[in-house]
Order: sequence, then C-alpha cells, then structure tokens
Amino acid sequence: MRWRIALGVIFLAACGLAGPADARRQRHQIDATPFSHAPCSVLSGEPCAPYTCSVFNHGPCIPEIDYPYGQNLQLTIESVPPEQDAAKYVKPDHDLNTIADLFSALRACWTPPPAEKAQQDMQMSVRFSFKRSGAIFGAPQVTYSKRDVTPETREIYRKAIAASLDACAPLAFSKGLGGALAGRPILVRYVDNRKIGGGPAHP
Repeated sequence: MRWRIALGVIFLAACGLAGPADARRQRHQIDATPFSHAPCSVLSGEPCAPYTCSVFNHGPCIPEIDYPYGQNLQLTIESVPPEQDAAKYVKPDHDLNTIADLFSALRACWTPPPAEKAQQDMQMSVRFSFKRSGAIFGAPQVTYSKRDVTPETREIYRKAIAASLDACAPLAFSKGLGGALAGRPILVRYVDNRKIGGGPAHP
C-alpha cells in the first residue's frame, strides 16, 4: 500500500515540474509562417528553415532575412531602347520601391552625348552605390570602356554618364528600398546603339 502512495506522490511531482516547462516551451514556440517547414537544426533529418540562437534564448530563433539581392546589381542601358522595352525607360511617378523602379529611373536618366561628339557602338560600364537618402555615394568608377576609341571619346562618355546621374540624384527611395540598397554596388553598362551620321539605330 505504501509503495502505491509513494508512486502517486512521485507522479504528481513529475506533473508539477512538467507543467511550467511545457508553459515555457509554449511561450517560446516559433510561428513558422511564412516558412514551408518548421524551424529545426542542421542535425534534423528533414527539410526545414534553419535557425540560430544564443545560449540566452530558451528556444529556436530565426535570423533576420535580408533582401534577396545579390552583391552586384547589374543593368544595361541603351541610348535607343528596343520598342518592346520602351516602357522600362519611363521614370516612375512615385517613390522608388522596387529594383524594377530603380532600373527604370536610371534608364530614364541617361542622356547620351550629342551625335557630333558620339561614337557609334560605344560601350562604357560604371560602378557606384547609393546612400540611404538616394544620393550617390562618391563618384561613379569606370570599370570598362570599349577598345579602339580615343581617350577624348572615353572622357566625353564618362562626363555624360556623370552628368546624367547628377541630374537625377538624389532618387526618391522608399524607406525599405533605401535601407536595402545603401552601400550596395550597382554596375551599369551604357551602350550607345545610335546610328551616328544618319540612318536607323541598331535594334
């Protein structure tokens, strides 16, 4: 009889200890939305959303997810856009909130050199980055220029690119886009596909 009483006391004590632990686990439970699988560690044997946490956390913690942009944002701008891309060369009439908005604004900013100073099929690439405010951080750096052109021609296009960007900056970023783009390198390739000296432009 006594051993039954002792077992009962042990059982009740175990339930009392489990209750607060279960409550703690409930308080720190992670809502896995929008993940397709519950959080788990790399030792789990099924697909999951990996988590990290510190020794001071009582449960899994999902790290902050950055914007899904690569380290380099690359864009090609043509002096005469293809007919099917004409809409992409129109500056948005609202604060820029997406990468597509940013690219449209940069395309709309481009003003190539006048025809008498231009070089047919000239290409030049520059790299620069934006501040959170939408201003350009420093001066655009030339990373590529077409071969077999004179230094004077390169300088003409470098100045045209700098002047075009200066005329548009600062761009009106939304708070989210400004935070995501601040300091990230952007690589823009300018292609002067005009038919210099008359005639249609290249398609």
